[in-house]
Amino acid sequence: MTAPMTLAISGMTCASCVGRVERALQAVPGVAQAAVNLATERAEVRAAPGVTLAALVEAVDSAGFEAAPLLDRAPPEDLSAKRRAEAADLRRDAVRAAILSVPVIVLGMGAHVIPAFHHWLMATLGLGWNAALQGALTLLVMLGPGRRIYRIGFTTLRHAAPDMNALVAVGTLAAFGFSALVALAPGLIPEAAAHLYFEAAATIITLVLVGRSLEARAKGRASDAIAKLVGLTPKTARVRTASGVEERPVASLALGAQIEVRPGERVPVDGIVREGTSLIDESMLTGEPLPVAKHLGDRITGGTVNQSGALVIEAVAVGADTVLAQIVRSVEAAQGGKLPIQALADQVARWFVPAILTIALLTFAGTLALGGGLTAALVNAVAVLIVACPCALGLATPAAIMVGIGRGAQLGLLVRRGEALQQMTDTKLVAFDKTGTLTQGKPVLTDLILQPGFRRDQILAAAAAVEAQSEHPLARAIVVAADGLTLPPVAGVTAHPGRGVVGLVAGATVLLGTEAFLVAEGIDPSPLSGEAANLSAAGKGVLFIAHGGQLAGLVAVADPIKPGAAAALAALKADGLALAMITGDREATARAIAAELGIDTVIAGVLPTGKTAALQRLRADHGPVIFVGDGINDAPALAEADVGLALGTGTDIAIDSADLVLMGGALAGVPVALRLARATLRTIRQNLFWAFAYNVALIPLAALGYLSPMLAAGAMAGSSLFVLGNALRLRRFSA
Repeated sequence: MTAPMTLAISGMTCASCVGRVERALQAVPGVAQAAVNLATERAEVRAAPGVTLAALVEAVDSAGFEAAPLLDRAPPEDLSAKRRAEAADLRRDAVRAAILSVPVIVLGMGAHVIPAFHHWLMATLGLGWNAALQGALTLLVMLGPGRRIYRIGFTTLRHAAPDMNALVAVGTLAAFGFSALVALAPGLIPEAAAHLYFEAAATIITLVLVGRSLEARAKGRASDAIAKLVGLTPKTARVRTASGVEERPVASLALGAQIEVRPGERVPVDGIVREGTSLIDESMLTGEPLPVAKHLGDRITGGTVNQSGALVIEAVAVGADTVLAQIVRSVEAAQGGKLPIQALADQVARWFVPAILTIALLTFAGTLALGGGLTAALVNAVAVLIVACPCALGLATPAAIMVGIGRGAQLGLLVRRGEALQQMTDTKLVAFDKTGTLTQGKPVLTDLILQPGFRRDQILAAAAAVEAQSEHPLARAIVVAADGLTLPPVAGVTAHPGRGVVGLVAGATVLLGTEAFLVAEGIDPSPLSGEAANLSAAGKGVLFIAHGGQLAGLVAVADPIKPGAAAALAALKADGLALAMITGDREATARAIAAELGIDTVIAGVLPTGKTAALQRLRADHGPVIFVGDGINDAPALAEADVGLALGTGTDIAIDSADLVLMGGALAGVPVALRLARATLRTIRQNLFWAFAYNVALIPLAALGYLSPMLAAGAMAGSSLFVLGNALRLRRFSA
């Protein structure tokens, strides 16, 4: 088996496109496996030796799509720009189609609705020019913006795998062809059946293009997220060489390179600390706000931020082997594995189109056989094609989704991928990130326990004075808690990394640090050891305080639970969902938060790629999973989850990887989103039932001659209006 070969695929629009490309590739002799990613528009093919890229490209081309060998990985920025260009192109086509269709609708339907307008048209344009103008404008819609629909639709028909494009192509061509016949040869059609249906063809194409435009916007989010992830890595690094320090591109770095990292800079590659000590902000990996102390020999990850000391690191992973590169691949793979909801309609189309064509031909032949004549046979066959035109079927899902998305926006819920509304209703479990999602993401002082003889203001002010020069989050929490107090003068502050800090405050020595630090300084911390153990078990960070050589007390710092989080999670449980937490934090801290919020399952101490694996295990146990997060480290999990829900107060990368975004950041929006999704799905089911029932009921009537093309078009319009009206009921949704 050769190494995987990669193709860039163009022209895919839906899940059935992915299936056709995969089937075409798998049909090539020697191909063992073909996996097509709709989000990145790439195909990964594993094949036996001797299978050429040219053979794979030819197979894809024969299936109606365009393929090209992808020898070098396209930069994420380029892929993101390509997505934006595709969305802009579709948006322009939708606007052009709408501009051309509006006059057709006014000329065609306005005359039926407003008699005075009909008389004015006949007096000014006359029947011939009215028909010619409608036909010309409709033809421009079909040959211009609508050309992409016919190209794909006819290709799927040619390969005996029709999709929604084929349904639209057949129905609109039937409407246009019959209308053109009425306009050009009115004598061939009985006067009672001689009606124009140009507006039906133009309107259907416009609605389809609007839907495609929205889909293209959603598809571009994957590459945007990936581009931002890659942007976390610096472009250059300072490398020590025999001749001194040189600035070199990160892409050119080799294993073993000695790299200098200054305070405030991002680490360029994965490495090991060879010189210096520092605090490293690893929130992009773990989501935790507290930086991690790094000493000689410690591992350090590319993309993290060096906060305090100067470091020299030795590169141990570069390029595609870094942790950040693995996160990028996780986002790509998870984004590409999601199936659009429109796949259901495409699957129906595979048998629906052949069935309609067969019924139309049988109607034509049957009418002739029964002596109805050529005109009657043609009218009945066209009536079948028009009444079967999939306007209601095509609107059933997107109309409900669009109204649901609009209502969600009014409620502070940004739906980035409409299909997620349906997928949410299948989930039985909601998994949460901890820091910044369930908690506020910033440590605060929660406890100050004092020994007899010491006052709160005295000890808090002294502790804040010593910690005022430190950038450590625990120190900042103490300083913030002392806001409003007058801090005494301090001198001789000395930091002991990983242990504590000591300073001279108003003539008294003040120490803050670990229990072991106080013992080493000759101070007995045992009177408060029990309290410290209880606070640590609750997931809080604890510092002992000594003043003037005596144990004065201790402080506890924690990341508090967000207001409203408990109520939101209780509402989810009341709706029958199980709850889980996936976090990079310590087990004790995670379980303490989980116990307070009533969370059933806790998975702690995991990195971003580990969150993806944890979601896969949860899915195996519970079925489809919703994941709620806010940080860079959550991007792979948001992409991997069946539905990723990001907080709008989180990072851009998390938001770009998610299917839904809570703009206000309040967790109360999670149960609201779930209930809106359920209401939307009910509406979709009702719409699909009506669309199918309409076809089942009216196609036989059209085939038997009881439904003229005019009535067929009216019934089709009525079906569409019902579907739209039913969808608009979602505007009244309230949680």
